[in-house]
Amino acid sequence: MSILDVLSAPTGYLLPFIVAITVIVFIHELGHYLVARWCGVNIEIFSIGFGREIFGWHDSQGTRWKVCWIPLGGYVKFKGDANAASLPQATSEPIVEGNFHGKPVWQRAAVVAAGPIANFILAIALFTGLFALAGIPSTEPRAQSVMAGSAAEKVGILPGDLIKAVDGRPIETFNDLVTAVQFRGGETLNLQIDRSGTPITLKIVPEVKEESDGFGGTIRIGRLGIKIENKNGVTPMRRLPFTESVAKGTEQTWQIVSLTFVSLGKIFKGEESAKQIGGMISMGKAAGDAASRGTYGFIGLIAFFSVSIGIINLFPIPMLDGGHLVYYAIEAVRGKPVGQQAQEWGFRVGLSLVVMLMAFGFGNDLTRVFSIITGG
Repeated sequence: MSILDVLSAPTGYLLPFIVAITVIVFIHELGHYLVARWCGVNIEIFSIGFGREIFGWHDSQGTRWKVCWIPLGGYVKFKGDANAASLPQATSEPIVEGNFHGKPVWQRAAVVAAGPIANFILAIALFTGLFALAGIPSTEPRAQSVMAGSAAEKVGILPGDLIKAVDGRPIETFNDLVTAVQFRGGETLNLQIDRSGTPITLKIVPEVKEESDGFGGTIRIGRLGIKIENKNGVTPMRRLPFTESVAKGTEQTWQIVSLTFVSLGKIFKGEESAKQIGGMISMGKAAGDAASRGTYGFIGLIAFFSVSIGIINLFPIPMLDGGHLVYYAIEAVRGKPVGQQAQEWGFRVGLSLVVMLMAFGFGNDLTRVFSIITGG
């Protein structure tokens, strides 16, 4: 790829990224907003983005709804907040009605938790809609061929074998099989196979393969070495009844949560490279690539991003929702809030951690861009 390709690529990534992140941020902040209203909190600002305001309006409740120039997040500012991070104002005046910080600790915790929960609900709703209206990929998990020298060949998997379960987990489609093994490279798995009507159990260790992430970097994925082919190259889709779609959407959301923690755990243990962590450029490219593949992939990516942002916001870092929940847990135990100065120092530390994480991801992005430009 030439440098001209790299420079022109953002035009195809920017709009899908802005659409995806705006939807996710709006739903996240709407979760905070709705529960705060339910708890009787006065809301001063509902902002999509940061920085200078592009446009906005006041509603009948006095809330300023606005859209700002930097579309990398958003916030809801409650009455009594000193800033967008919801630190309490330093004042000796009595707390008046509608002040967020005068509410019982359980209500404040509910308001804060509502944002990430809204992200998970959004993901479930999007997956439910996809599965009910468009269906799920339903390629049969049957080995049509086995790669020479692969893990599958080594344990005796044959063409025609139908994979029924992995470690007791039922496998209905080839996508289920991929999901079950992709983050378990190097681990011993039990495969339940149907071979012409005869049940067989095999132990297999998926081979770890380094594959391109599509942006100059690599990811380590577990692979069995089984190949399938769809008729005419078209993936068959099967629509699910609504109740089954909800169940499958919930399951898909939980799989993203669990696989995220598995991946993070491997990075912290040194089993995977931290270079896999990407920043806004990687997110933008993923959004652009998904949009180029069609509506189904783009909506699925929004759901994936929504879960990821929900998880990140629950990290126990001051400034994020999870950090506030830690403060409220301490308050519930002590019977009084964490001191103003301690909260301010926690905010500074939390902000530093978030900035460093963003800088680390951005640095990985730049390394990948440089690799593309240089052909490395």
